[in-house]
Amino acid sequence: MDNEHEPSHDKGQIQLLGIRTPIIRPGNDMVKILVESLKEQKIQLQNGDVIVLAESAVATAEGRVVCLADIEPTAEAYDLAQRYQLGPREMQLIIEECDEIVGGVPGAALTITRGTLSPNAGIDSSNAPDGCVVLLPKDPQKSAAFIREGLEKACSCHIGVIIGDSRTQPLRLGCVGIALGTSGLEPVEDARGTLDLFGRELKITRKAVADNMASTAQLMMGEAGEGIPAVIIRGAPVKVIEGSIAMPLFSREECMYYSNISRDRK
Repeated sequence: MDNEHEPSHDKGQIQLLGIRTPIIRPGNDMVKILVESLKEQKIQLQNGDVIVLAESAVATAEGRVVCLADIEPTAEAYDLAQRYQLGPREMQLIIEECDEIVGGVPGAALTITRGTLSPNAGIDSSNAPDGCVVLLPKDPQKSAAFIREGLEKACSCHIGVIIGDSRTQPLRLGCVGIALGTSGLEPVEDARGTLDLFGRELKITRKAVADNMASTAQLMMGEAGEGIPAVIIRGAPVKVIEGSIAMPLFSREECMYYSNISRDRK
């Protein structure tokens, strides 16, 4: 393996390569499925490639699929389900999975889950078997590292892996991608101290590299039945590193959106 981890492709051009796989089932080996799918599609991983994986596929393989009929709602779940027009069993799972419920609209409870704002605690009913939902991966950072290490061993190259999800943004219509966990790349690049076109020093700017790449992959993955749970991004100007860096998060007080919303709620 190349110790310098330099990509063998031109970083002046970015390529997206979708990886079609069979339908992912609980207990499947994601590394094995990806390696076999790459061979079938005659795609070879290269140094510097970044693979973005749909969180629902990773979570399904990890057995994070729940049958709603097995859930017993509490009185709190019934109350919140009526308030946000959700099924009481799904509401019970939201309560169990999230850190806090901060509000909502018909059809979605707005939660803080693992430190970020997330509708319905990230629970996904699309691309799930009938009567079931898919929870978020239990530890996306650990999942990303495990899959990266397996792919690097199988394909003899150094890559990055992102576990991505789709989220809405405040006052914006439509979903964009975010990174839940990463391995092998620097997820946020600090641009402070660099100069703009007019020589002014940037004071607060940080580039959400992993989130931007997750959004890029969403264009090819789609949100429905496209059957592309993984996308290779080739030639992106990212820092491929050894090991993993946890996704850096704002505290609630530092977040411009949350701090102002929570202030209004008091």
